Amino acid sequence: MSAGISPAGRDPRLDAGGGLDVEAIRRDFPILQRRIGGKALVYLDSAATSQKPRVVIDTLVDYYERLNANVHRGAHTLAEEATEAYENARATVGRLVGVDPSQVVWTRSTTESLNLLAYAWARRHLRAGDVVLLTEMEHHSNIVPWQILAREVGARLQYVPFEPSGQLCQESFRTLLSERIRIFSVVHASNVLGTVNPVREMIAQVRQAAPDALCVVDGAQSVPHMPVDFEHLGCDFLAFSGHKLYGPMGAGVLVGRHQRLEEMEPFHGGGEMIESVSFEQTTFAAPPHRFEAGTPNVAGALGLAAAAEYLMSLGMDRVRRHSVELTDYALERLRELGGVTVYGPFRGELKSGLVTFVDRDVHAHDLAAYLDSLGVAIRAGHHCAQPLHKRLGIASSARASFGVYNTREEVDVLIEGIARARKLFGSRS
Repeated sequence: MSAGISPAGRDPRLDAGGGLDVEAIRRDFPILQRRIGGKALVYLDSAATSQKPRVVIDTLVDYYERLNANVHRGAHTLAEEATEAYENARATVGRLVGVDPSQVVWTRSTTESLNLLAYAWARRHLRAGDVVLLTEMEHHSNIVPWQILAREVGARLQYVPFEPSGQLCQESFRTLLSERIRIFSVVHASNVLGTVNPVREMIAQVRQAAPDALCVVDGAQSVPHMPVDFEHLGCDFLAFSGHKLYGPMGAGVLVGRHQRLEEMEPFHGGGEMIESVSFEQTTFAAPPHRFEAGTPNVAGALGLAAAAEYLMSLGMDRVRRHSVELTDYALERLRELGGVTVYGPFRGELKSGLVTFVDRDVHAHDLAAYLDSLGVAIRAGHHCAQPLHKRLGIASSARASFGVYNTREEVDVLIEGIARARKLFGSRS
């Protein structure tokens, strides 16, 4: 039985209108019962890491209490059951984004997934003079690996700029298109601006200009918040992290097309990723196991699958609708408050469930520290996107990001906290 489903078949986490019953959902997340400094926890930092529902926590405990064994290696009962659960988890995560389990490679994170591509695909195929096309709103994880590789082979990095609206400049993008593009790697939703980029349309244009280009999508901030279908995107690879979609840390996913996976050399060498080994040579296993050397994070994979199942049981359309409505409400309240500069689109339907801003009177780090004293958790800093912040002309920003468990009342607490912080820090407003 799926988490939260009653014997009568009605899911209590859905309201009478078919939307999410957030109060019921909140009861699935034990940490939300915590108090910080005597105040109820208001967790608005899901873009950094989401909280975990009880079903995910129970899955981790169940693995270690009942199934703990190494996978693909033993003939005893525990090893067979652990292996079956591990591969079932791969299939579940595949269903979340509409792919066959053989296309799902387990990694530790989006970061490792992108590094795997840079090492295992691009190092074989990128040549001097080739272009790696990125955007100015990328996370460091989708910049640094390509910089390292480009320096090694003599490739060039180019960046699609974004407009004051927080959306990518499509005119500039078109001027950058050329047959020299070997890799196009783009964030689906910015972790700072929140912008949901038109990646399907952009990938189609890249393929017209450079049919053999590798097209990669960073889905870390999109997969948890909206329906994402791998085939619909039209990319070669999609990377995302478990801990941002209500799963455990240390478990990530790289989804790839079969042909592209076959083109890749292993990222690590060792046990499990081999077909045969002699003192003279090694032949490698077929994907995805070719890229999964060593003892895997079995518990993490099972927990990630439990989180994916949890989200699918809520319905990704409903999850998206809740995200848009809450983001719109937060933008409205910030507008009413005044005295803040909000970055990115000013419409929830164009964003992934976060608001990033700078207050005119209170530094982002001071604001985050003060809000913490009220039990409100937000993020302050450059959010692993220093080039983007430099482009905005700021060193840091404050970010409130939402999950399925957040409410309008929590947004009100945030706004009240900002107003109180201004008084404490001597605001003239």
